[in-house]
Amino acid sequence: MNVAHPVAEKVVARIQRRAGDPVAIAELLDLAPRPTINQSLARLARQGTIQRVGRGLYAWPRFSALLQESVPPSIDALAHAWARRNRLRIVPFGAYAANLLGLSTQVPAKYVYYTNGRTQRVRLGGAEVQFLNRGPKTMEVKGQLAAHIIQALRYLGKRRVTPAVVARLRQLAGPEDRADLRRASDSAAEWMRPILQGVIREEAG
Repeated sequence: MNVAHPVAEKVVARIQRRAGDPVAIAELLDLAPRPTINQSLARLARQGTIQRVGRGLYAWPRFSALLQESVPPSIDALAHAWARRNRLRIVPFGAYAANLLGLSTQVPAKYVYYTNGRTQRVRLGGAEVQFLNRGPKTMEVKGQLAAHIIQALRYLGKRRVTPAVVARLRQLAGPEDRADLRRASDSAAEWMRPILQGVIREEAG
């Protein structure tokens, strides 16, 4: 298929704007009927214009200067795309959340997420990802970053939360994230509340 085809152009533009973050077929259905989208995706993938990175998931190729080749999206990006495709919410397990936030250099041996869906194991990007069902206390924390922070703090525990950790979280949290953390602090563990307040607190002007 020529990329200049109107539907193909729209598909390419939508996927390219995501800068390597996977796109599920369901996120493209406003562009054309599903059979047309499926055909465009299949042909664009065969041409190498886009990458098929999982069942029903496509991404713009990312080039690694180190490896001198295209590399697939991260497992975290694939997991969130899988969740969007299935209309689920996911939150990384504590050790993985700490790694994603830059609070730990330890790469987890297993990729584990909590979800409001059923417990299951899924192959994504050549790795096995485990999704564990959890209740509202875990899954109803508003905001992706806030949910990551809560899980990372649970993993670290009070004794390992240093001023450097708080400074890192303050650096990551924008105004909306601080609002999410303020809401989450009401139901957080008692020891965690002063830490969250330290992250939320505005700098003196």
